Amino acid sequence: METIYLEKFLEDGIVKEKTFRVLVNKYDWTSFKNKKVLIKGCSSVPIPTWAYLIIAAKLTNYAKAIYYGEKCSAVKIS
Repeated sequence: METIYLEKFLEDGIVKEKTFRVLVNKYDWTSFKNKKVLIKGCSSVPIPTWAYLIIAAKLTNYAKAIYYGEKCSAVKIS
């Protein structure tokens, strides 16, 4: 299972919507084609709910299955 860490999309250690959306649009989502993907639930900084939703929406075009949380207790969302 592949894992996405939302820390990749931070600017100055926080989620800034404008920058977040730019980074999400530039990201190579094809690397997740037909794979099971886990969106990591815990982070060292607060992540807004909308950020997880945007990532999940992008993944629906590529991933075989999308999970949220930790590997030991992942919840399937798609």
